[in-house]
Amino acid sequence: MFWAVAILVAGAVAALIVLALLGRGQDTPAAASDVQVYRDQLDEVERDLAKGIIPTDEADRLRTEVSRRLIEAAKHADAAEPVATAPKGVTRVVALLSVLVVVGGALGVYGWLGAPGYSDLSMATRIEMADRARATRPSQEIAEEQAAAALQEQPKPTPDPAFGALMERLRMAMEQRPDDIQGFRLLARNEAGLGNFTAAARAQTRLVTLLDDKATASDFGDKAEYLVFAAGGYVSPEAETALVRALNLDGGNGRARYYSALLYSQTGRPDLAFRLWRDLLEAGPEDAPWIAPIRAQIDRTAALAGVRYDVPEPALDPAFEPGPSAEDVENAAGMAPDDRDAMIRGMVSGLADRLAREGGPATDWARLISAYGVLGETETAAAILSEARETFKADDTAMAALRDAASRAGLE
Repeated sequence: MFWAVAILVAGAVAALIVLALLGRGQDTPAAASDVQVYRDQLDEVERDLAKGIIPTDEADRLRTEVSRRLIEAAKHADAAEPVATAPKGVTRVVALLSVLVVVGGALGVYGWLGAPGYSDLSMATRIEMADRARATRPSQEIAEEQAAAALQEQPKPTPDPAFGALMERLRMAMEQRPDDIQGFRLLARNEAGLGNFTAAARAQTRLVTLLDDKATASDFGDKAEYLVFAAGGYVSPEAETALVRALNLDGGNGRARYYSALLYSQTGRPDLAFRLWRDLLEAGPEDAPWIAPIRAQIDRTAALAGVRYDVPEPALDPAFEPGPSAEDVENAAGMAPDDRDAMIRGMVSGLADRLAREGGPATDWARLISAYGVLGETETAAAILSEARETFKADDTAMAALRDAASRAGLE
């Protein structure tokens, strides 16, 4: 049906073009056309008089006026030159080329932009396919196996030996104290900080089990996030279950809503993902940890959803202090070492705490990396760079800012 309609429409357009081109050989001077018009008017006057529509004196007056115009038009027609027309051969060639351009061009453009051989999908069919993809997607275990190779290539923070020893003691203690709520909370957070998200998810799962009905939306949100990170950014059925629990406890939980939208995006429902991300983005605050990844993905998601969306510019609180600027860092580089370190540490401490707690835009991460580079704490700068790259890996602009910061910090 599609091809029949497409060929019919293209053929109709081509036929109109051909008729317009071939019909130019029948053109007549304008004056000759006027002569015919006035003759028709005289005939009409006679008909109206015979029917009694106009009186005799009115008919005589109209005959006189039209006859005068007829004589004048006839004089112009005799003096007018014939209208020039293109040679018939040229006209036919142009008509043939027009048909080829219209029909062939239409088919060529569709072959380039369209999807020949791909059947149309109704909205109901698309939703059914998305539901099937969601119901049959891989489990957390399979997803972690598939993501393991890629995750191993990503650099992880290297803790100092003292901290590493403490973590080993904490892990051993939790094996011996399986009901220690605070211990598992501490273990989950520190495993996540080290990039061991599978271990962090396992500890967080034990934590929410121990908390039972006292577990909060934040507790389930942490579990879902660790599962997503452990699977390389994929929202598994197990992570979805944690997200549902979090939203049941707090429907406005921003992190759970962000990952729910990511699930929709991964299973063929960009329309639902766009709505959730748009609401989160417009509600803010700008320094919420989910804002930066939303900004990195919402343009493409809106396009897939068929929505024209102008992403709002960041609106930071005027009282918000983003941390040391590049100029601050450069100025500090020329100071005495002790004064420089004291100045930078004072500026960095608040920024580092906020980014660790709430996240923030890529520019803030870049400033923090640069500052730690000036302080000579390259291992800390490298760990922060690794985390920032994972957060902003889909944002080319953000990745460029991080590369510049890494260069200033002396990192490869």
